[in-house]
Amino acid sequence: MHSPAESSVLGIDIGAGSLKTTVVDGLGRERGSASRDFSTRTPQPGWSEQDPQDWWQALCDTVPRALADAGLPASSVRAVAFSAGAHTPVLTDAQHRVLRPAILWNDQRSGAEAAELQQAHGARILSVALNRPTPTWTLPQLRWLRRHEPQVADAVRHVYVAKDWLRAQLTGDWHTDVTDAVGTLLWDHAGHRWSPELCAMAGWDVSTLPPVVAPTDVVGAVTEAASRACGLPAGTPVVCGTSDTSCESYGAGSDAPGCGVVKLATAGTVSIVGDQPRVHPTLINYPFAIPGLWYTITGTNGCASAHRWLRDRFFARPGDSGSAVFAEMDRLAAQAPAGADGLLFHPYLQGERAPYWDPLLRADFVGMTLRHEPGHFVRALYEGIALSLRDVLGEFRAQGLDMVEARIVGGGARSATWRQVVADALGVRIVLPAVTDASFGAALLAGVACGFFEDERSAARHGQGSRAVHEPDPARRALYDDLFGLYKETQQALAGINHRLHDFARSAAAGA
Repeated sequence: MHSPAESSVLGIDIGAGSLKTTVVDGLGRERGSASRDFSTRTPQPGWSEQDPQDWWQALCDTVPRALADAGLPASSVRAVAFSAGAHTPVLTDAQHRVLRPAILWNDQRSGAEAAELQQAHGARILSVALNRPTPTWTLPQLRWLRRHEPQVADAVRHVYVAKDWLRAQLTGDWHTDVTDAVGTLLWDHAGHRWSPELCAMAGWDVSTLPPVVAPTDVVGAVTEAASRACGLPAGTPVVCGTSDTSCESYGAGSDAPGCGVVKLATAGTVSIVGDQPRVHPTLINYPFAIPGLWYTITGTNGCASAHRWLRDRFFARPGDSGSAVFAEMDRLAAQAPAGADGLLFHPYLQGERAPYWDPLLRADFVGMTLRHEPGHFVRALYEGIALSLRDVLGEFRAQGLDMVEARIVGGGARSATWRQVVADALGVRIVLPAVTDASFGAALLAGVACGFFEDERSAARHGQGSRAVHEPDPARRALYDDLFGLYKETQQALAGINHRLHDFARSAAAGA
């Protein structure tokens, strides 16, 4: 039997463009990790899909590398847990064969279906499912599939959410947790069951939806076949896990009502932990990883995805290391003045969620002059995303929710310049946790399941260390107050033009 320091649990997270496996020991310390990239396909404008088999290959690659990085043998692993973005359905037939690529949460194809659902059933959906329909959610996605790919819809016998399909490759189980159930927009919160009424709105068979368990429930064990593929011992307990944002907030040390988290990942989000859902059309509610708590969240579609777009389109050259290019961009942004000499960015590269819920909005740089250098554009991107998050935070404040401190997570949190911009633009203290990855939070849940920690709250305390703290600077805060007014005014002025540009592009493509 391994000692706590030589025992381990694994957290495995499917990110927007990569999978990460993190090894945590029995004392709650991160011991090692490994990641592997995979591609997102955009076969049509606004679409966003991934091949689930890429996730499985990434798991088989990263598990042995993460254990090697930790200096621990596979025999040390006591349990494995999973996380991934909510809403992403993996559809399989009666033989559990994947029928089509997974539609991601940032896919905008179901905009018309979401609008129809909102118009016809919006109040009822909000009452039953606690959230409003937008293209992010599984319900409009399934309605789109029923309309546009009926042969696929007819063949579906099992609906998985992303993390659950990947976990099933280890175990063969078919479950989800209550957070991801809520994320489908098909879950009746009051009745604690799948809703036949909501399923009927998509023409969907409720029998294709999985049993629902707690995030820390053991739902199976590693099979012999999976053991041969990934190196984990057969029989290793496998824990359900939960959504990535819940795991990130949990792993960052959020353990009580009032804890705030800002996320700079593919999307940018603001979330606040509470003791009950805050049901409102502009806010999103999920059960939290700690039983009895909820997190209310809303966010902007474009964050690290916009950062990567800027890198790939305008800064990268053949042979460049992606991380080195990001580092150079960050250096340039740090040298540019606050306010980027009047250059303003709206991050709507994939439409926008809160507070506009408009899939047809478009990104822009406004105010370009001959004096603007590359660093101004990176600085404007940092600031535009921070101002979008301030736009989002305004929705919380309108409902009586606020925070004076937020822990910051996601890949963008690596930039000290960006962290300070967020602190100044939001007017709150920003704390960088010791660990910021969802895979760490998932590993903590595995640790609860196998007895490393007494309960979820005690496990969360292992994420409460910090590496940096950023206080808002009064002068820059005043500057961003003024810039935010311009951000809002230009957004409103350009919204109608964005819609017309969408129609123009669609007509031009049809006539090509």
